[in-house]
Amino acid sequence: MTRLMPIAALLVLTAGCATHYYQVRDDTRVFYLDKPDAQQVILSCSLDGFEPHEARRVDGRWVVSLPSRDPFRYYYVLDGEMFLPPCRMKENDDFGSANCIFDPHW
Repeated sequence: MTRLMPIAALLVLTAGCATHYYQVRDDTRVFYLDKPDAQQVILSCSLDGFEPHEARRVDGRWVVSLPSRDPFRYYYVLDGEMFLPPCRMKENDDFGSANCIFDPHW
């Protein structure tokens, strides 16, 4: 049972699904995306007017770090194509697509 506690703690700190999840590190949110066939991954979010944040490949996953304690909206661009991962909350945008909503208080 005591061996399961660290695993349970990790699950509490991460959210999402097997292909997309995040970790909370102080004032930073670290997003992970498992899309090994992608050549380029960009995350755009409402924190800065949807400016592109290029992900880096780390141990076979794409990783992007964002400094924020506030809620924001986001989506990915994989090899030039918009990609919306499975996420808890979504909203339609003004362009006929959708954004994921990240809220650190959920």
